[in-house]
Amino acid sequence: MFTGINGLLLLYYTVINLATFVIYGIDKLMAVKHAYRVPEKTLILMAGIGGGAGALLGMICFRHKIRKPKFLIIVPLVTIVHIVVLFLLI
Repeated sequence: MFTGINGLLLLYYTVINLATFVIYGIDKLMAVKHAYRVPEKTLILMAGIGGGAGALLGMICFRHKIRKPKFLIIVPLVTIVHIVVLFLLI
């Protein structure tokens, strides 16, 4: 069922979303410890290259970046775009 390009797309989206979720968790941990942080550009970029679902889940699970309007607008928007593109391609 998911072979060829479809399988690669699903693998890509799985990996990028898992990585994004982990990075949001690491950034939250670093925020609590007042340590070096992941730049906001990187967090937005991870969502933009396909990790939007992982970013949303990270925002909810870790209660991270939920008060930043930039994240509340951009992350859901790019997530919707990627979902639509994924369904169009599959």
